[in-house]
Amino acid sequence: MATGGLGGAARPTQRFLMMDLLVVGGGINGAGIARDAAGRGLSVVLVEQHDLAAHTSSASTKLIHGGLRYLEQYEFRLVREALRERERLLAIAPHIIWPLRFVLPMGRGMRPAWLLRLGLFLYDHIGGRRSLPGTEVVRFDGRGLGAGLAPEVRRGFAYSDCWVEDSRLVVLNAVDAAARGARVLTRTRLVSARAEEGVWVAELEDAAGGRSEVRARAVVNAAGPWVSAVIGGTLGVNSSRRTRLVKGSHIVVGRLYEGEHAYIFQNRDRRVVFAIPYEGRFTLIGTTDSPYADDPAAVACSTEDEAYLCESVDRWFARSVSPADIVRRYAGVRALFDDGAKDASEVTRDYVLDLETPAGGGKLLSVFGGKITTYRKLAEHALEKLGVGGRSWTGDAPLPGGDMAGGFDAYLQAFSARHGFLPAALARRLVRAYGSRADEVADGARRIEDLGEDFGGGLTEAEVRYLVRVEFARSAEDILWRRSKLGLHAPAGIAERVDGFLHAMAD
Repeated sequence: MATGGLGGAARPTQRFLMMDLLVVGGGINGAGIARDAAGRGLSVVLVEQHDLAAHTSSASTKLIHGGLRYLEQYEFRLVREALRERERLLAIAPHIIWPLRFVLPMGRGMRPAWLLRLGLFLYDHIGGRRSLPGTEVVRFDGRGLGAGLAPEVRRGFAYSDCWVEDSRLVVLNAVDAAARGARVLTRTRLVSARAEEGVWVAELEDAAGGRSEVRARAVVNAAGPWVSAVIGGTLGVNSSRRTRLVKGSHIVVGRLYEGEHAYIFQNRDRRVVFAIPYEGRFTLIGTTDSPYADDPAAVACSTEDEAYLCESVDRWFARSVSPADIVRRYAGVRALFDDGAKDASEVTRDYVLDLETPAGGGKLLSVFGGKITTYRKLAEHALEKLGVGGRSWTGDAPLPGGDMAGGFDAYLQAFSARHGFLPAALARRLVRAYGSRADEVADGARRIEDLGEDFGGGLTEAEVRYLVRVEFARSAEDILWRRSKLGLHAPAGIAERVDGFLHAMAD
């Protein structure tokens, strides 16, 4: 593919120059593909009808992991690839990804100890683990790794995986794609596309109703739950590939136990549920796996989902967990490749890349399935499938903010010394979110007043301006729930104040 160019902001009559790649979907797969392609010199435009990570990619369990339970389904290739990616992602984004110790308690009627031991042995070795601690057998006495567990839960295993700020991972891929020349258009809808004279001619519509036209040599359909609708509806292409929509729900409750470790609990239905330290004062519990057939944009955590998750962890903890304890709930729809499995929890999490060349048009690559952990490798495979040359580069190049010399703790110490006026908790949050770019957020401030208006919860005008200028934020929801999780901590009315400020900025 030759390198093309792009014009300016979208207007009703605007036509972009010829592009190499039109990426549809601003979730983790679309953002990852756009970043990789732009870094190889392709001209790229990414369109997302809502905000980046507005749906599935911000509704995950927020883990970078191999998927221990996938070994039971003989998904050895997927687990191996995911475990290798775990190491790479930890290295290139240490500000938003960090190690997390998982505790797997044993109980009667659950998987036998020998099977768990075998699975964990494979988990430790098939992915080439280098930096994370291995598995150990643990006995619980109500303290340490057993803190908060019911007294009858006496033994189990501990192993390692990683936590990720999922929506920030998407945003940082998009930011880097834009820095390498890609055009990232949020709140922009693909209205139609037709194949003619070897290219795709696509019509886009922005939030104000302005129309623009893009011509692209290839289209990547990374629309997640809408991937089939884009193929058969927007693009008008017949395909034998089908998605299986599976809903995953999560709940957030007050902190259930002390310590920074997570738990993975076995259910009687053989599914697993995680309980994970979340935002300091909370515990995140998830997830469910249930078939979904409605509008992906309208997905919600049901009362049945809430009851299931509470019951799943209630039998393991010393204190009771009930729906009354829930402070937040969310749900997302995974668009998995339909492999014919009867149970939604058994459907493969592996990805399938389907390449077609419709009569009269350029290439169409549709992405089915996938998981956050393997997004970077998926992007490499997608470009290979499209015949794109160039060196694979994303495995070693830090994501924006990830180049923290000496690691997170050393950088935080230096940042705090440079900005002694910042409260310790705020300094830590800024470095956790922005890494080496935290100085850009502080924007030369020498005292707390220099950061501008304080919206509450540690959110300042300087940070809001940075998120708008660099990270494509356009609303309070973007800022409070996807660029951060300050919505859990901020005072009532903050969303209205932030939206008012954003409207004033736009005027």
